[in-house]
Amino acid sequence: MTKIFAERSAETRREGEALIREADNLAYQSWNEKMWSDGGPIDPSPTIDQAINGGYEIKCSRCLTPRNVDLCVLRHVSTTCVHDLVGRLVCQKCRRAGKRPIATLLQLTPRQHQASD
Repeated sequence: MTKIFAERSAETRREGEALIREADNLAYQSWNEKMWSDGGPIDPSPTIDQAINGGYEIKCSRCLTPRNVDLCVLRHVSTTCVHDLVGRLVCQKCRRAGKRPIATLLQLTPRQHQASD
């Protein structure tokens, strides 16, 4: 009986995690649509943890170079919203040139998972 409960628990957890991923995906798709229709960062945005499987596509306001930023490498509190990070995102090209313009947030984009060999 213990084995049956353990198997059902594992199966239910997998199903729940898949539903949470889908809900988070829908949350940031909805936010992206609001960004494009309203033309600017929308508050509230999804939290970083909700968008952790995605990434930021940002555009430097100085050199207009698009950059992808991995959300996993940013230190954050789990309840931090993605729109609160814009001031922390800096273009590496401009940083090397000694400039520090604020990034312009375009949208969240899904991260491209690399196949492991």
